[in-house]
Amino acid sequence: MKTTIYNNINEVPKDQWDTLQNGHSCTYAHEFWAILERAKLNDFRYRYAIFYDDNGTPLAFTSFYTITTDIAIFATGGLKTTIAKIRKIFPGFFQLKMLECGTPITLNKPFVASDHISEVDMITALNNMLMSLAKQQGHFLIVVRDFEPETATIQPLLTQLGYHVVDSLPTTYMEIAWKTPAAYLAAMKSYYRSKLLKHLRINEKQGIRHELHDDFDHLADTLCNQWLVVHNHASEYQREILTPEFYCGFSAELGARSKAILFYRQDELIGHALLLMDGTLLRWLYFGRTDAVNDSLYIYVAHKVVETAINLGATRLELGLTTYPIKKDLGAYMSPLKLALKAPSRLINPFVGFFYPLLNQTPEIHNKSIFK
Repeated sequence: MKTTIYNNINEVPKDQWDTLQNGHSCTYAHEFWAILERAKLNDFRYRYAIFYDDNGTPLAFTSFYTITTDIAIFATGGLKTTIAKIRKIFPGFFQLKMLECGTPITLNKPFVASDHISEVDMITALNNMLMSLAKQQGHFLIVVRDFEPETATIQPLLTQLGYHVVDSLPTTYMEIAWKTPAAYLAAMKSYYRSKLLKHLRINEKQGIRHELHDDFDHLADTLCNQWLVVHNHASEYQREILTPEFYCGFSAELGARSKAILFYRQDELIGHALLLMDGTLLRWLYFGRTDAVNDSLYIYVAHKVVETAINLGATRLELGLTTYPIKKDLGAYMSPLKLALKAPSRLINPFVGFFYPLLNQTPEIHNKSIFK
């Protein structure tokens, strides 16, 4: 098997990439990665690899990138406070350059492969490439992400190659089983329905309304600023820093797949939810608002995301990480995610699986039954 590495998405043979990507998530698409490259998020440096058989036929592809990441990114409580204090003196404490394989802003298996390559051969080739690059470039850690329950057969193969498969923050999903928003509300148990309706009434009395848009690149600066307000006040997981270029490209390049629900108080734009229609899956990617206020706007927004999924005919809604209590009260369920970690150094790698869970606490999965 031959592996060819490309330093930017424009170098990648688009026809070969598209042939392999066909039938898979649009977040693997050539144009999606072009948007990410132009957006200049954080210090991401993206690279791409296509794996070929001996006859030059493309078998699989993957995307990977270098980034400076907090190795205690999921730390909570006293540990998080202690690390924050240390960083006032040593800003780079626990901030390390890593090589990550996967997609940086969505949840997906880290590669796309044809039926002509086995999982064993794919994982072996991927590991060989990542280990070689990590050693050449002096990376402290390799991170392969994200592994949902349906990738269970891949995880033991990574373990055999020396990776530590560890818990990440759970994501949330909702299966969309209703034809109308009214049917969704009617299916809820009375306690959860009355609780939701109370918050909806509070927002409606304040003149909150919403509009769904496919074209919003002209609002890129405003929407990015709204997202930054939420990001800067978040007490939970934070990593990528969005840019106006991201919002602009997301709207302009993805067409009707990109969507923004815009929220107004009277005629003032006060918030948004950024969505991606990925086949029959609707992904809720980001939320932003103009003011960091402790009110029930987020509940109103989350409900409108669910309502939008129903109206668009989605069969499944991905609501993402964190804010689990609100999402579960709307009917979402938590779903586990795994990361595979490996240090290129044989001396360091045995300790990765021990120390990473100590530095990063992930919540236990507890789901609710809110429907009749």
